[in-house]
Amino acid sequence: MMQNVLDKKDFQVVKEGITYPEGIKAAGINCGIRLNRKDLALIYSEKLAQAGAMFTTNKFKAAPLWVTEKNLSLSGGKLQAVLINSGIANACTGEKGLKDAWETINYVSEGLKIDKEYVAVTSTGKIGEFLPLKKIETGLKEAISKLSTSGGAEAAEAILTTDTKKKEVAVCFKLGVQEVKIGGMAKGSGMIHPNMATMLGFITSDISIKGELLKEALQQVVEKSFHMISVDGDTSTNDMVLLMANGLAGNKLIDKKEAEYYKFLEALQYVAEYLAKCIVRDGEGATKLIEVVVQNAVSFNEAKKVAKAVINSPLVKTAIFGHDPNWGRILAAVGYSGAQVEPDKVDLYLKEKIVENGQPLKFSHQEVHSYLKSNDEIQIKIDLKMGQESATAWGCDLTYDYVKINTKYN
Repeated sequence: MMQNVLDKKDFQVVKEGITYPEGIKAAGINCGIRLNRKDLALIYSEKLAQAGAMFTTNKFKAAPLWVTEKNLSLSGGKLQAVLINSGIANACTGEKGLKDAWETINYVSEGLKIDKEYVAVTSTGKIGEFLPLKKIETGLKEAISKLSTSGGAEAAEAILTTDTKKKEVAVCFKLGVQEVKIGGMAKGSGMIHPNMATMLGFITSDISIKGELLKEALQQVVEKSFHMISVDGDTSTNDMVLLMANGLAGNKLIDKKEAEYYKFLEALQYVAEYLAKCIVRDGEGATKLIEVVVQNAVSFNEAKKVAKAVINSPLVKTAIFGHDPNWGRILAAVGYSGAQVEPDKVDLYLKEKIVENGQPLKFSHQEVHSYLKSNDEIQIKIDLKMGQESATAWGCDLTYDYVKINTKYN
């Protein structure tokens, strides 16, 4: 039954999270890594699931990502459980870090009585510290005992670090008479500039779909969601997005790119984009969500270059924080983006059109200042007038609090 409906498209958005799909359970507990905060999350599928993941391209990729990638290779792209700890990243920890990551795999395998290659692990938190294995081993036993369909909210809380709020979403849609569900959760607030081939995203579904198509769908939606966000331009050592689908919806197996596949893709895109925007909305010290829309580029990749250059610009971010309609900073970022741009064609909108064909128009600086000051969401629109492709990026302003958060000694 479709419940708690928030929105209507070809799918419905519901007030649920990672455990919304059939056969998915989760738990979130405190195992002692962090003081008085949940710090260990477990996601479990009652049935072995098709799975795909994308990982950071940072050369210092954290140990748990290496072992998860290895397990996905060994299992032929199948998973049944995911363990996430917060507080310690297990990155830059050498051979011991890898050994510890494999040890946590063993804990999950033994505790849930599933094969080791069907387990994924990941971590988030301080770089350069080792995992407290005994605490994790003991905490995992508690997490297993608390696995439930209502445990998604606790799991979403347990993966947070400098985040100020949980990030959850779920949708459902019909394939014939079968109801298909997708649920997701994410964490991320700082070190956000995903370049995957410290954000984490987890998405589950009960759809029945061929593994190769699942992985392709994940790559497609990440390209236009998690890859289009930035808080501070830093790519973490631990970035990962993982998708599992256990087939318990009972729909006919999707093995071709036909109408059913694209319906799933549309719903999955919404989930990924929603979570991505939650991350930047909760950026460290952020007061505003910034959306950069680039229109009429010669290709998506060229539009992406422009959008990402603008959303990453510290000068643009600080101008938005200071409510300063300094459009020159925006055009400067467009110009150094490396994209195909003809300056005498570019139009720029900030509340209204303020630049046309690369030249400034008369506008009320006070009105644009008021727009920047009074709104929590700011849109910058750039029309390149060179083609027909577009891209959208999301980010946040850069504030005094960002500096304070990242200079605090813990």
